[in-house]
Amino acid sequence: MDSYYVYVYIDPRNHEEFYYGKGCGSRKDAHLLDETESAKSKRIREIKSEGLLPIIRVIARGLTETEALLIEKTLLWKLGKLTTNVATGHFSDKFRPHSTLHKELSGFDFENGFYYYNVGEGPHRNWKDYVNFGFISAGQGRRWRDAMLGFNPGDAFAAYLKKRGFVGIGRIKTRAAMVRDVRVNGKPFLSLALSSKGMAETAMILSFRSTSVWWSGLKTVPSNEAKRRASPKLYTTTHVRASLDGQLATVRFLEQAFGVSIREIVA
Repeated sequence: MDSYYVYVYIDPRNHEEFYYGKGCGSRKDAHLLDETESAKSKRIREIKSEGLLPIIRVIARGLTETEALLIEKTLLWKLGKLTTNVATGHFSDKFRPHSTLHKELSGFDFENGFYYYNVGEGPHRNWKDYVNFGFISAGQGRRWRDAMLGFNPGDAFAAYLKKRGFVGIGRIKTRAAMVRDVRVNGKPFLSLALSSKGMAETAMILSFRSTSVWWSGLKTVPSNEAKRRASPKLYTTTHVRASLDGQLATVRFLEQAFGVSIREIVA
């Protein structure tokens, strides 16, 4: 079970590491016979054409397959595009994407995510209801329902109202639940005096209100006071939920417009 190893191919002409792999037995030598048109095989043929062979070295040995995969992925992440590896290996979701060291990312630099949330105001949803009763929702289809399921307690969101602008910053309190299963002070949620009479058809609902000190910083404005700017354009999408990682200009605008620190909210 502990017979796996991680190996590297080195170009003897300049001592550049150009391929990492994991395997057992004679796996590390198999690439020498590879006749495909991959970048790795082409480089090996170039080296052979000069009467040389790649330097092949085992980096770590006596590993389980899982350990070997993790070490391989670590090495691939470190060198990134400098290797000829096609696949990035397993554990990709555990590693920070390349070319993102200039910005903070949710899940890496802080625990929770910061998301764009599309209010989608209409017969099933109303921003005034959201503010009055402390929830957000979406439904009428699997992809909209699944978007709500992607929120986790502690995540923050910027609520956007189409053609108006951003109307609030909130923080998720609970996981999504079916509207018909939600109760407020022992009473069915749908018994509340909601403006949206079509709420019964909305699949998922999330609470974002709390009585804790933190939640006193929740910022919302009426729809007629939505925050917006014409240029440069802010990030918007038709999706119900979208990560704001990388949308630095929009995040800075939201912090200034609502007087909050997103970094502190999601820490």
